[in-house]
Amino acid sequence: MLKGKKIGFGITGSHCTYAAVLPQIEQLINLGAEIVPVVSDTVQNTDTRFGKAEDLLDKIKEITGRDPIRTIVDAEPLGPVEPLDCMVIAPLTGNSMSRLANAISDSPVLMATKATMRNGSPVVLAVSTNDALGLNGVNLMRLMATKLIYFVPFGQDDPVKKPNSLVADMTMIPETIDQALTFNQLQPVLINRV
Repeated sequence: MLKGKKIGFGITGSHCTYAAVLPQIEQLINLGAEIVPVVSDTVQNTDTRFGKAEDLLDKIKEITGRDPIRTIVDAEPLGPVEPLDCMVIAPLTGNSMSRLANAISDSPVLMATKATMRNGSPVVLAVSTNDALGLNGVNLMRLMATKLIYFVPFGQDDPVKKPNSLVADMTMIPETIDQALTFNQLQPVLINRV
């Protein structure tokens, strides 16, 4: 089902999750999808203990064969000019989740998502946030009830030390996209991660 599909792949600032996400981009390409990478400002500009921003951008280009989209202006045409079959955000941080849930499109990733939804195409979200069961819980539930939005199955990654944290099983991204392309949510959404 993914062969020949044009999939936007938005990456936001959950730096500890990139090692789990990048292999899934490769998997999508192996399944025949064309990947259009889109990165948030945080991804572009933040060096962390998990690596340098420029190295990550180079790796994304190496995997996809495309320079990542880095600006809101460059992301906007993904609606009318270069429509996507599906938009993925993986990882989806709590910050980006709250902005998406409140219709704020102030980053390249969120603009690409808005453009995709405007076209009536599905959006797949893979959460990775320490506050999904805290203050961001209302935003998570709002997105779960939103038409065209589908979630990569997720669960608590450390219920003792981080009881409000949720992380998607990134290995389930291809399967979730496959279901989302037929406007179905992969089930179960809530999984045991520990």
